[in-house]
Amino acid sequence: MKQIDFKKNLPFILLLILLGFLILCPLISIFAKAVIIDGRLDFYQAWQIITNSENLQTIYNSLLLGVSVVLCSTVIAVPTAFLLARTQLAKYSFLDIVFMVPFMTPPYIASMGWILFMQKNGLFQQLFPSTGALSENFFQFGGLVLVMSLHVFPFLMTMLKNAILNIPASLEESAAVFGAGKTKRLTKIFAPLLTGNYAIGALLVFVKTLSEYGTPYTLGRRIGFYVFTTDIHRYSTTAPVDFGSSASLSSILIFICMGMWMVQNYITNRTSYRLVSGKGTRPVQTELSKLGQFGAWLWIGIVVLIAIGIPYFAIISTSLIKLRGFGLAAGNFTFGHYKELLTTPKAISSIWNSLFLAVSSATICSILGTIVVLAVRKAKGFFKKALEAVSLLPEMLPSIVLVLGIMLFWNSIYKIIPLYNTIGIMVLAYVILYIPYTVSYVTSAFTQINESLLEAGRTFGATPFYVFRRITLPMISRGIFAGWMMIFIIAFRELVTASLIAPPNTLVISTYINREFEQGSVSLGMGMAVICVIITIIALLIFRKIVEPKEV
Repeated sequence: MKQIDFKKNLPFILLLILLGFLILCPLISIFAKAVIIDGRLDFYQAWQIITNSENLQTIYNSLLLGVSVVLCSTVIAVPTAFLLARTQLAKYSFLDIVFMVPFMTPPYIASMGWILFMQKNGLFQQLFPSTGALSENFFQFGGLVLVMSLHVFPFLMTMLKNAILNIPASLEESAAVFGAGKTKRLTKIFAPLLTGNYAIGALLVFVKTLSEYGTPYTLGRRIGFYVFTTDIHRYSTTAPVDFGSSASLSSILIFICMGMWMVQNYITNRTSYRLVSGKGTRPVQTELSKLGQFGAWLWIGIVVLIAIGIPYFAIISTSLIKLRGFGLAAGNFTFGHYKELLTTPKAISSIWNSLFLAVSSATICSILGTIVVLAVRKAKGFFKKALEAVSLLPEMLPSIVLVLGIMLFWNSIYKIIPLYNTIGIMVLAYVILYIPYTVSYVTSAFTQINESLLEAGRTFGATPFYVFRRITLPMISRGIFAGWMMIFIIAFRELVTASLIAPPNTLVISTYINREFEQGSVSLGMGMAVICVIITIIALLIFRKIVEPKEV
């Protein structure tokens, strides 16, 4: 057995210990809390908690919701991806940006918009009084599935679109030459080539559905449909607090997500094809007739309407309504809610807290994540695989599970490191949750660097630090900036972490919106939601301004 040279690998060992302390210790705390009762190992009580009829219903609800959202997302994503990749619509690049808006919209805000639009005496009934109670049928399982699908379908659509673009025309043309009809080419060539990408996208949608808290909390709770995340949150925050039940449900959720990752890897490995080579290829193009183009634009219009138009109409109009009882009546609009938000200390404080958390966590993640990627590239064998696996682990797990683990672990060591119940624990939680974004983006940036450039620098006598500062860092800077921006956007509007571990009287934008919504000040809450979106858009524009000059 080959011995490890500890002196040579000391930097890798220290970094692995740091990542293990930040990521693995909270996960171990969850499993320990689930099976250690009164200081002794007790699997029976954990099994009783899991097999409790209420918890079994929660598990069933979560799996049913996950499968249903995958199917609904597929119905929306597949035709949209095909239209954007293989028809005349492909030349309209602005559609790619439009279809990212649902992702950029915090899911709990979008679901609140749907609630305001479809509820009794809501905006839909005000616009179409003769519909009566038709819109109220929205508040069923199908409505929950639709709203969650509208948030996650862009992930699946983007993956399928990119996969379709990589299918060379020569494959289907060859089949056509040998007499294969459209149906045969679709089932024997087109569909099999997309299986691996679809498996990745479907798994991503499934895991995101299981780990989503905002929509099940706002809309699911309203219809009495409880899932993993809402029950874990309820057990952890509602008296009497029951961390044992939270930990048991979290453990099941971890096993389900990891199992799904293994299934996805198996399918991907069995159905992956190398379609991009050194030779030039051209994608297949399907020319639509005028009637076909009309149908395509009609489909795109419907998707944009339900994914963006309805929730944003509800959010913006509600934020401007003076008295909710008068609804959309003329003269019942005001900018007073925005004035109140920008002059109320608690509202301003929540904005500054969100900005601080987003900027600090994105910056720390960018530094730590870049160090991890550099270490992975230099390490070999065990350390290379271990560093990469541990740093990407949070990406595979629901955020509420990691947050619960952080609560349990850091509360247990509070006397040693008194970080729990401070804003510092929120920064730490965000760093743990989002470090995979930096690792992924920087790793992707490294793949575009030709090793000969680095070798040339070393050949001319440059020190490793000089090569990094003058060659490597400038070339990976766009990946670092992209990861920073993604973390900023997500952390700025994050709900579950803030609702679980925020210190007393510390509000961020998400908890402020949620609080105002629950207290009946809906217009104030929606006004804050609009401010959240505006700040996000401004941040994106600033990011593009910084990055674009770097383009070659």
